[in-house]
Amino acid sequence: MAPKTRSALRAFMASEAAGGIILMFAAALAMAVANSPFASQYHDWLHTPVSPALTDKLGPMTLHLWINDGLMAIFFLFVGLEIKRELVDGRLSTWNQRRLPILAAAAGMAVPAVIYLLIAGGDPALANGWAIPSATDIAFAMGVLALLGRRAPTSLKLFLVTVAIVDDMGAVAIIAAFYTSSLALVPLAAAAAIVAALFVLNRLGVRAISLYLLGFAMLWYAVLLSGIHATIAGVVAAFAVPLIATPGTPDDAHSPLHRLEHLLDAPVAFFIVPLFGFANAGVHLAGITWNEILAPLPVGIAAGLFLGKQLGIFGAVWVAVKTGFATRPRGATWLQIYAVSVLCGIGFTMSLFIGGLAFADPSLVEEAKLGTLTGSLLAALLGYILLRRAPPASAQLREEAVLNEEIEQNGDVARC
Repeated sequence: MAPKTRSALRAFMASEAAGGIILMFAAALAMAVANSPFASQYHDWLHTPVSPALTDKLGPMTLHLWINDGLMAIFFLFVGLEIKRELVDGRLSTWNQRRLPILAAAAGMAVPAVIYLLIAGGDPALANGWAIPSATDIAFAMGVLALLGRRAPTSLKLFLVTVAIVDDMGAVAIIAAFYTSSLALVPLAAAAAIVAALFVLNRLGVRAISLYLLGFAMLWYAVLLSGIHATIAGVVAAFAVPLIATPGTPDDAHSPLHRLEHLLDAPVAFFIVPLFGFANAGVHLAGITWNEILAPLPVGIAAGLFLGKQLGIFGAVWVAVKTGFATRPRGATWLQIYAVSVLCGIGFTMSLFIGGLAFADPSLVEEAKLGTLTGSLLAALLGYILLRRAPPASAQLREEAVLNEEIEQNGDVARC
């Protein structure tokens, strides 16, 4: 019988919480440096070429490009592993488990996009930014929950993680479908061949994760040349990594997917995501006027994140529960659920990432950053205050004990 190891769920939640706090620090540091006498050195450091061009489109590779197109592909590999694990052997493996987070995430992506288009969509130059407020930053949101300790029920943390994972699926699909330039057929064919080879390795039962990492690196370069954003290679490669499913029990220690997920956990949470935040959150605020702050682009993004996320997610959960489509997260009050819906408006990492893809004009990218930071900060503050003051559910302590026992014994929970 294969040996068992503790589920990745507990470690994932812990790392996201700690990584989120580090991400907050990295973002604050970026803002401080960008508005200090070291601002020019900060921008020069990011945009000075550090290696030859890999493609004619990107030109010489700067540190900023290596972070956004290279290291973030590893982040997307990690995201893809988590998505596959949840779909095959986790909280999204059955329809009963999927329906509430899928409905909440879908509404939480659609409503912000609509709000953005209502505010900024009238300008054709800004319409391409509709997806920026649709994303949720799980690390940042979990970091806020970590600051609350036991005031945030485990069921809400699980709900947030699950909604954010479905949200990530939507973000990946949006990037692939709407932010892809003209395609180069030969590299695209090479990418398809590499993907096929990876799935053949899976079917043959090959479990050496080094081979899958080598295939991921080759796929990344082929996708980079093809015109599709290179980070998509991470998600595609993740779905080829074999998973040994262990429903109702902790993860199998021999499962390649779980081994790779644990291997990437700390580097992604404590290095890649904070480095991305530091490289992309530095907005120079000196000289910004109220006219610029209240321009359609930043207001559309901020309103989409702060208002659209809470309206979409809380509204979807309320309708689902009232109609009997799904059950309310266990041991949580409606006020707590609303507060977590507000926290889902923290769009930091993925919103900044999509903002960089949506606009070629650097001034619009800076406006998008301003809107993302404003909306995310408002969502973080209001969500924290609400959860800090929200009275616990009468059954919270009992449900906490049940959920924690399920996570420890079964590696997951039957229902969030």
